[in-house]
Amino acid sequence: AVVSTQSTWTTLDVFDAAQEYSATDTDLIILAGKDYGCGSSRDWAAKGPFLLGIKAVIAESYERIHRSNLVGMGIVPLQYEEGQTAEGLGLSGKEKFDIDIPDTLTPGMKITVSTDTGKQFSVVSRFDTDLELTYYKHGGILNYMVRKLAAKQ
Repeated sequence: AVVSTQSTWTTLDVFDAAQEYSATDTDLIILAGKDYGCGSSRDWAAKGPFLLGIKAVIAESYERIHRSNLVGMGIVPLQYEEGQTAEGLGLSGKEKFDIDIPDTLTPGMKITVSTDTGKQFSVVSRFDTDLELTYYKHGGILNYMVRKLAAKQ
């Protein structure tokens, strides 16, 4: 991973880069290609990014179960609009991103993403059901279930 530390760029292992960003409370995203998560070891493929501090993934497309597992971990699945790619949008991954997720988010809603380099583009929310949005609003399925059980007591 390439990491920015006070206006310089350094190459670090992914874990070390995640630790650097965690120390500065910097949220992370993944810019991905087609079939993101394909061939992954199911739920661990979503737990890993969660533990590294990934808050959102913007992909060209998702492996179905992996997208669902990302939601379960509280990671926001976003998809480029048809025909868009990170490369086509001129994204290098070194930008700072602002993802405008409205409080009124609905499944499949278009969301605006802006960068510190002045680029702005739309992505599609890949929360596919209202239940997935509920999990997201609770920070993932585990937090949702804990709150639901605690409310019964």
